[in-house]
Amino acid sequence: MDWKTLDDMELGGRRVLLRVDINVPVQDGRVTDATRIERIAPTVQDILDRGGRPILLAHFDRPKGRRVPEMSLEPLVPALQAAFGARVHFAPDCTGPAAEAAAAALPEGAVLLLENTRFEPGEESNDPELARGFARLGEVYCNDAFSAAHRAHASTEGIAHLLPACAGRLMQAELRALERALGDPDRPVMAVVGGAKVSTKIDLLRNLVEQMDMLVIGGGMANTFLYAAGFGIGRSLAERDLEQTARAIAARATETGCELLLPRDAVIARELAANAPNEVCRVEDCPEDAMILDAGPESVANVMQALERARTLIWNGPLGAFEYPPFDAATNACAAHAAELTRQGRLVSVAGGGDTVAALNKSGAAEAFSYISTAGGAFLEWMEGRTLPGVAALRGD
Repeated sequence: MDWKTLDDMELGGRRVLLRVDINVPVQDGRVTDATRIERIAPTVQDILDRGGRPILLAHFDRPKGRRVPEMSLEPLVPALQAAFGARVHFAPDCTGPAAEAAAAALPEGAVLLLENTRFEPGEESNDPELARGFARLGEVYCNDAFSAAHRAHASTEGIAHLLPACAGRLMQAELRALERALGDPDRPVMAVVGGAKVSTKIDLLRNLVEQMDMLVIGGGMANTFLYAAGFGIGRSLAERDLEQTARAIAARATETGCELLLPRDAVIARELAANAPNEVCRVEDCPEDAMILDAGPESVANVMQALERARTLIWNGPLGAFEYPPFDAATNACAAHAAELTRQGRLVSVAGGGDTVAALNKSGAAEAFSYISTAGGAFLEWMEGRTLPGVAALRGD
């Protein structure tokens, strides 16, 4: 760990510019899901407990550098106050005289929420002058928004070079979990990668076959690999034009000694719908008028056996069309097995990505995983082996 945390900072009486992700759903002016707000509460509370004055920098939606009233952060104030148990003041700007006056007047024990950083044209272009404007508001910079760390914006990267910088508690937990899974993992290390398209995860797969001992490919992605291997897949969702890409990834897995686990049997149906009539067949026996919609029982058993051998698991994406039962069976069964191994202390399990979180929550396995990331794009880019600007800035790179 070569980045600083709040533990390395003197906070007493100091204004702490805290970059957070509170891009939460709002309906009729009210927050309908405060999960992201609740996850930053420990960082805010830690700063308050140590006499710091938290000043929240955050974006909301995509105003593209324009002031859009419907995208103001002001409606979030009640939800923030409920989560923090503290008074939350609101500044109608995130930089300039009004913001500076609000920051200077912030009393101990209170929190200041600045207006949407993306109202500023220079935010997404990482404008140095805007970063300096942000820096004038505080004395310490703390980034607790791993979900935005893959973007080199003024509030995530530029400002980190202008003030003493550290990771917040949520960012700290995320980085530790990912370092434990990808940095120096207990081996054998296994990845489960699913979802619809290979095209969105080519870089991810190329990186994983270099690092993993076992790689499970499921969902529509698996159909592309089966097609590339010469199997008939009927009307199944697949990217047939990526046949050569899939073959190259499979060949590289062989060269690196990464065991590639593809479905051996499949649950097939003639329509994609909840409780559609279905049957199980070997992958080589898929009828021309059918679709592969889930991994079959033999494939599930194969994944479970691999999980028994693994000591570290990274999971991204479902193994089938999990939104439509019974085509969620493979995802549910494998997730439940990973959860049980985690409970027994035999497996470190880290998962992330939108569909992944939804699938693991639906299966009931999420709570037992070692760590569930809600970061989406940043989680994927970390798995792809990319440098995340918001994290690199905390290291002083």
